[in-house]
Amino acid sequence: MQNINLLPALPEAILLLMILVIMMCDAFLGQTRKLNYVLALITSAAVSVLWACNASDPASHYLFGNAFVADPMSNLLKAFGGLATFVTFVYGQKYLEARGLARGDFYVLSLFSLLGLSVMISGNNFLTLYLGLELMSLSLYALAAVWRDSTNATESAMKYYVLGALASGFLLYGMSMMYGATGSLELSKVFEVIASGAVNKVVLVFGVVFVVAGLAFKLGAAPFHMWVPDVYQGAPTPVTLLIGGAPKLGAFALLLRLLVEGMLPLAIDWQQMLIIMAVLSLVIGNLTAIVQTNVKRLLAYSTISHMGFVLLGMLSGVVGGKIDGIADAYGSSLFYSVIYLLTTLGTFGIVLLLSRQGFEAENLSDLKGLNQRSPWFAFVMLMLMFSLAGIPPLAGFYAKLAVLQAVVNAGMVWLAVVAVIASLIGAFYYLRVVKLMYFDKADDQNALQGSGTMRFVLSLNGLVLLYLGLMPGSLMDWCLRTIKLTLAS
Repeated sequence: MQNINLLPALPEAILLLMILVIMMCDAFLGQTRKLNYVLALITSAAVSVLWACNASDPASHYLFGNAFVADPMSNLLKAFGGLATFVTFVYGQKYLEARGLARGDFYVLSLFSLLGLSVMISGNNFLTLYLGLELMSLSLYALAAVWRDSTNATESAMKYYVLGALASGFLLYGMSMMYGATGSLELSKVFEVIASGAVNKVVLVFGVVFVVAGLAFKLGAAPFHMWVPDVYQGAPTPVTLLIGGAPKLGAFALLLRLLVEGMLPLAIDWQQMLIIMAVLSLVIGNLTAIVQTNVKRLLAYSTISHMGFVLLGMLSGVVGGKIDGIADAYGSSLFYSVIYLLTTLGTFGIVLLLSRQGFEAENLSDLKGLNQRSPWFAFVMLMLMFSLAGIPPLAGFYAKLAVLQAVVNAGMVWLAVVAVIASLIGAFYYLRVVKLMYFDKADDQNALQGSGTMRFVLSLNGLVLLYLGLMPGSLMDWCLRTIKLTLAS
């Protein structure tokens, strides 16, 4: 039902207004850099709270000619996206100040990427999804090059931009083919036309191939993963966190909107592609991460392997036919995405804590003897590594277990076996980090940097993951309920 009440889009309106305010403050009060940081912090926190409050509304609100939907899933994802942006600002402040990067353009571009993320997550037709995706992507391209004095950052930004433009072309071309075949941009109408069978199947299949290829790039899934390690390593670490955090939630939303809400009748076609990408991501990500000596590249290949688990949850939902079974699979994938986000935030937070002016904590050797320098943050990093490896009682274990249950319930036991073996391989390089922290002597005896706020948030980050591992029910129930309400609307 068309809704003329625009209140569901209020957080996006506030976000855009505050972006303009920060731009004006930077233009006329450029010398007061701290003001930009405070305004960006308040803005990201405020919109995150608003989205979290809206997530309790079980109804789906369609705005702007059904081009924008505010439903439980979109509000949940946007709330965590806003939280990720807020935490990134806190973690990255000292790093940015030490390198002269704490300028208004960093905060404006970061908030623009959040705005693009929110529009993409709430997109209900091809154009809205694409516009949101491009607003987010263009902001991230610019952020990757924000450190103009760094040749590595400039090189990574160029690679990101060129490959990102190619992937966007694939996605847009696939959408145009879907539009040409169905005659509609709205996802629900595309679903109806495809389900009717009165369309050219060949055109639809080609459209699906291009769409899935574009989505795989944005997700960082193999074999479209070639940009991930270079961009993660070359970009300033706070920007790496922005690229590797919230956008993965947007990629999950894109998968669900396009493949499930729009193209579910073609599931037999895109499911096979997701199986191939999931297996390749798990194998390539974990095997390649073993030989890495750079922390950011290791985490990049770790990301690729974790996206394989997200894809496993997505492809498991198209078997069974019952709405509960489908919701369980997609709910487990959503839960996994959220846990991955929280773990990524904490891991890069430790890397930022170890960095200081004139020194980049980028090599595994920089983690040596962290327990001697700070037993507490060594313990936090241990919890983060155990969570990524899927070791109980951390949240990552329950997230992987939920996805594997969905895969087994879908009748693909062999795929679950592959995922378990890949996870066992991946545990090696996570445990290697723990070994370096606890059993090797520290090469660097300097005190850890980081404000009191950063240390508090980082500690809370680790404890939340421990809590969600011991008591995962509340978040899991929220994710399942969100998916059920969204698919039923």
